[in-house]
Amino acid sequence: MARIDDRTPTLWSLRPAGEHAVLREAAQAAGRRLRVLPMVRVRPRDAGLRLAAALACPLRIATSPSAVRAVAAQVAWPPAGLDLAVGAGTAAALARAGAHRVVAPERMDSEGLLGLPELAATEGPVGLLTAPGGRALIASTLRQRGFVVHEAEVYERRPMPGGARRLAAFAADLDGILLATSGEALARLARRLPAGGRDRRTIVVPGPRLAALAREAGFGEVRESGSPRPAALIAAACAAKP
Repeated sequence: MARIDDRTPTLWSLRPAGEHAVLREAAQAAGRRLRVLPMVRVRPRDAGLRLAAALACPLRIATSPSAVRAVAAQVAWPPAGLDLAVGAGTAAALARAGAHRVVAPERMDSEGLLGLPELAATEGPVGLLTAPGGRALIASTLRQRGFVVHEAEVYERRPMPGGARRLAAFAADLDGILLATSGEALARLARRLPAGGRDRRTIVVPGPRLAALAREAGFGEVRESGSPRPAALIAAACAAKP
């Protein structure tokens, strides 16, 4: 682990509560300090018959590691079928849960997943494991293509109570660099964060969709890491300004 350099900007993570460990390790390895600013907490949901229908599909899509963990905590992963993951983290979670055939796109977002050849043909139903309001583009696009989508909302994001001191500390740290991988969390932060000074702030996001949202929220410098992986986010945060 590299020695933490207190002269460098602090990194602030918008990941859900309890999901900062890997990102913190990557930050420490780069000699950077990470503070957490969770806007939401993840909670599993009982999807009942909808979950059973989704898992019975020969082709399933998991939208996040949280979705995989929520399912795996309830039932054994089906031994047959093909599982598609939005990104590498979700693919790793599927492998740990017992999925036998897992495919993930190089571009780790909804658009990348929808571009996979496995979703080019309308053959058979698709199971979608997700959260309320999450990855709506996937479900709507698949239905437009003619797929029958069995959607199971297996977890939910609940607002984090309190956090006023952390928010005040972040608001005062205009040099701090924000790491955001969720549009929902970014929107919640924008609603609570004073507008003044946002044009001086730096934010790191995985790709163009969140980059557009960050610009709409008024962030001055928006960096794209090209991946939601912790190492990629930290590398983009630590990169020197052009």
